[in-house]
Amino acid sequence: MGQFHIGVTKADLNGATLAIVPGDPARVERIAKYLEEPKFLAAQREFTLWGGKIAGQSVVVCSTGIGGPSTSIAVEELAQLGVRTFLRIGTTGAIQPEIAVGSIIVTTGSVRLDGASQHFAPLEFPAVANFDCTEALVNAARSLGVKPVVGVTASSDTFYPGQERYDTFSGRVVQRFQGSLKEWQAMGVLNYEMESATLLTMCASQGLKAGCVAGVVVNRTQQEIPDESLMANTEAQAIQVVLGAAKQLLVSEQ
Repeated sequence: MGQFHIGVTKADLNGATLAIVPGDPARVERIAKYLEEPKFLAAQREFTLWGGKIAGQSVVVCSTGIGGPSTSIAVEELAQLGVRTFLRIGTTGAIQPEIAVGSIIVTTGSVRLDGASQHFAPLEFPAVANFDCTEALVNAARSLGVKPVVGVTASSDTFYPGQERYDTFSGRVVQRFQGSLKEWQAMGVLNYEMESATLLTMCASQGLKAGCVAGVVVNRTQQEIPDESLMANTEAQAIQVVLGAAKQLLVSEQ
């Protein structure tokens, strides 16, 4: 019987100790097609899993769904099956005006605007990425001729109020988040996304490794809606970065 939510067994993972974790289930197969011996494993709820190999070593690709709670389930159940390194790949909205759409952001740490991370460590504990994972992601980007933007990400449980969006049904943002976008910009925060605070806190506080890379699909200082014609290329580049980083990490452990 497989793990309760993700639906796979230790045997299914074939000794994998590294997982690539996108949010979108549809992204899993697009990543897996670059693996050696790609194999569909399971699909339950927001969790779609494929296995395969990089540099001859087993890896697993598992979607987390959107947000911290479902991410924590995927990470927990994969860790129970022997995974020790998690590389998140996602898309993101930049909030610094100089960050161009199509850029690659590597997160060093996250502003904890989520709730799930507090179930693993108090707010004083930093949501910090593992150095080896961060270095591998940066090196992988540079090897592709891409200069990554490296720094702090704001990671919110909600897409609308937590990221101070007013173009909503109510048009209302609770006081806690009013003016927060400008504050994060002033502190040099690069972007918003929805999973890294939980992932990084959970892993850093439990002896697991985690890193996070995201492709910029919109710059919120210019517009709110991504240009869909640019999204596929941005995602493809981010995928190449995360695959390159995974290979570096696996080879270094041999």
